[in-house]
Amino acid sequence: MLHGILVLAAEAGGHEESSKTAFYIAGGLLACWAVVLAAIGLSRPSFPGTVAAERGVMLLSVVLVAAAMTAAVATS
Repeated sequence: MLHGILVLAAEAGGHEESSKTAFYIAGGLLACWAVVLAAIGLSRPSFPGTVAAERGVMLLSVVLVAAAMTAAVATS
Protein backbone atom coordinates (compact mmCIF):
# COMPACT_ATOMS: atom_id res chain seq x y z
CA MET A 1 0.00 0.00 0.00
CA LEU A 2 2.74 2.44 0.99
CA HIS A 3 4.70 1.53 -2.13
CA GLY A 4 1.69 2.32 -4.32
CA ILE A 5 1.24 5.72 -2.67
CA LEU A 6 4.91 6.54 -3.19
CA VAL A 7 4.75 5.55 -6.86
CA LEU A 8 1.65 7.68 -7.41
CA ALA A 9 3.26 10.62 -5.63
CA ALA A 10 6.38 10.34 -7.77
CA GLU A 11 4.32 10.24 -10.97
CA ALA A 12 2.13 13.12 -9.85
CA GLY A 13 5.21 15.29 -9.27
CA GLY A 14 5.75 15.37 -13.01
CA HIS A 15 9.35 16.55 -12.75
CA GLU A 16 10.53 16.52 -16.33
CA GLU A 17 14.16 16.74 -17.29
CA SER A 18 14.95 20.13 -18.80
CA SER A 19 17.24 20.55 -21.78
CA LYS A 20 20.83 21.28 -20.82
CA THR A 21 21.73 22.62 -24.27
CA ALA A 22 22.03 26.24 -23.14
CA PHE A 23 24.47 25.26 -20.39
CA TYR A 24 26.52 23.10 -22.74
CA ILE A 25 26.84 25.98 -25.21
CA ALA A 26 27.64 28.62 -22.57
CA GLY A 27 30.05 26.34 -20.75
CA GLY A 28 31.74 25.34 -24.00
CA LEU A 29 32.18 28.97 -25.01
CA LEU A 30 33.65 29.76 -21.61
CA ALA A 31 36.08 26.83 -21.84
CA CYS A 32 37.15 27.82 -25.37
CA TRP A 33 37.63 31.42 -24.25
CA ALA A 34 39.81 30.24 -21.35
CA VAL A 35 42.03 28.17 -23.67
CA VAL A 36 42.35 30.99 -26.23
CA LEU A 37 43.05 33.54 -23.50
CA ALA A 38 45.72 31.32 -21.95
CA ALA A 39 47.38 30.66 -25.32
CA ILE A 40 47.51 34.35 -26.21
CA GLY A 41 48.58 35.37 -22.72
CA LEU A 42 51.41 32.85 -22.63
CA SER A 43 52.69 33.70 -26.10
CA ARG A 44 52.55 37.50 -25.75
CA PRO A 45 53.97 38.95 -22.53
CA SER A 46 52.42 42.37 -23.20
CA PHE A 47 48.89 41.02 -23.71
CA PRO A 48 46.59 42.90 -23.52
CA GLY A 49 48.40 45.99 -24.67
CA THR A 50 46.13 48.78 -23.48
CA VAL A 51 43.88 49.53 -20.54
CA ALA A 52 40.86 49.42 -22.86
CA ALA A 53 41.88 45.96 -24.08
CA GLU A 54 42.30 44.77 -20.48
CA ARG A 55 38.80 45.97 -19.64
CA GLY A 56 37.42 44.32 -22.78
CA VAL A 57 38.99 40.97 -21.88
CA MET A 58 37.67 41.23 -18.32
CA LEU A 59 34.21 42.24 -19.52
CA LEU A 60 33.98 39.36 -21.99
CA SER A 61 35.18 36.94 -19.32
CA VAL A 62 32.59 38.17 -16.82
CA VAL A 63 29.82 37.95 -19.42
CA LEU A 64 30.76 34.39 -20.35
CA VAL A 65 30.96 33.29 -16.70
CA ALA A 66 27.61 34.94 -15.93
CA ALA A 67 26.05 33.26 -18.97
CA ALA A 68 27.33 29.84 -17.92
CA MET A 69 26.14 30.35 -14.33
CA THR A 70 22.73 31.55 -15.45
CA ALA A 71 22.34 28.65 -17.87
CA ALA A 72 23.40 26.19 -15.16
CA VAL A 73 20.77 27.47 -12.76
CA ALA A 74 18.07 27.77 -15.43
CA THR A 75 18.56 24.22 -16.71
CA SER A 76 18.99 22.52 -13.35
